[in-house]
Amino acid sequence: MNGKGTTARTRLERGRGALGPALELVHTGRAPTRAVLTAELGVTRATAGAVAAELEALGLIRVDSRPGAAAGSQGRPSHRLSVDEAGPVVLAAQVHADGFRAALVGLGGRIVATAPGRGTASADPAQVLGEVVETGAGLLRAAGRRCVGAGLAVPSAVAEPEGTALNPLHIAWPVGSRVREIFAERVRAAGIEGPAFTGNDVNLAALAEHRHGAGRGAQHLLCVATGHRGVGGALVLDGRLHTGSSGLALEVGHLTVNPEGRSCHCGSKGCLDVEADPLAFLTAAGRTPGPESSLLQQSRDLLRTEYADPAVRGAAAELIDRLGLGLAGLVNILNPDRIILGGLHRELLDSDPDRLRAVVADRSLWGRSGGVPILPCTLDHNSLVGAAELAWQPVLDDPLGALGR
Repeated sequence: MNGKGTTARTRLERGRGALGPALELVHTGRAPTRAVLTAELGVTRATAGAVAAELEALGLIRVDSRPGAAAGSQGRPSHRLSVDEAGPVVLAAQVHADGFRAALVGLGGRIVATAPGRGTASADPAQVLGEVVETGAGLLRAAGRRCVGAGLAVPSAVAEPEGTALNPLHIAWPVGSRVREIFAERVRAAGIEGPAFTGNDVNLAALAEHRHGAGRGAQHLLCVATGHRGVGGALVLDGRLHTGSSGLALEVGHLTVNPEGRSCHCGSKGCLDVEADPLAFLTAAGRTPGPESSLLQQSRDLLRTEYADPAVRGAAAELIDRLGLGLAGLVNILNPDRIILGGLHRELLDSDPDRLRAVVADRSLWGRSGGVPILPCTLDHNSLVGAAELAWQPVLDDPLGALGR
């Protein structure tokens, strides 16, 4: 083969190797133009152009060759890049104490369609996951879109590599339920293409926020959240979830923040899990939870509409102090460069941001030395979007291989 042929072949192979990194850059919004893509990949303009063209041919991105120059700019504007809104989707689902939600999610974390499930989750995981997949299959039929995978978020630590739910306390599933295997079986039975994945809901919320929300740009991102029941945590290091040796890292709910406090499911007392979740807030405020909506929604409504009530304000202060103690301990151990809060914790931060930041700063070494930014999560349904990220990962790793070309 002559030198020109060798050069062309080398350029082609280099471009193929850059497809995955290029797609992730567009997917996360870090390469809005071909010029930025060229710089981020460290390749020539010709190679970046070939990579973008191949991703467009796969139906994954759009290349706008006539964007028009921005006001005040000089020279020829670079082609703009965006995800293809008509491209393939993944099925994403989240199970929680009050039911489930299924969605179709495109690249860029875009929720294309979504449908809630019933108000309570059955104690039989096979039944629940069957309903989840049936709902998702209905969304796919209505949308007429190609599906390339499926992801599931569950309110439990998920042991690796087995994919079993170790502590699904708040949905009454048996300990050790084979959630990944059951979910994958239901996905295959429904004729849905692509691999199926399962993960902890807060882990997946953190992943979604890191790629598309309040955690973008953080190198060491700590996420703590409370949804319908309990408290969970997650750590994203250099863009990857830190799950520990077997998937069980960051079980922050069982940090003791009140040694004389409420009894916890783990056998201890005063854990964050029972001292800083919606039920704890409603109880501290002297409110009896009702059946009309989820505990999370009742807590949000109480904070937003009755914060002037001394009992509600006092309950919020109590939970903020407990949460702050837990965050301070995590800051001392993990030294994150950003903390994001989800669920009721986001609402507590909004209600009294100075108090929470003061507790963390006062009780942590790193907090006193300069402070750690504490921000609210910004994505709606971030656990759903995170479940979709699991399903998109094989495509991000190898677009050609995952899409069968």
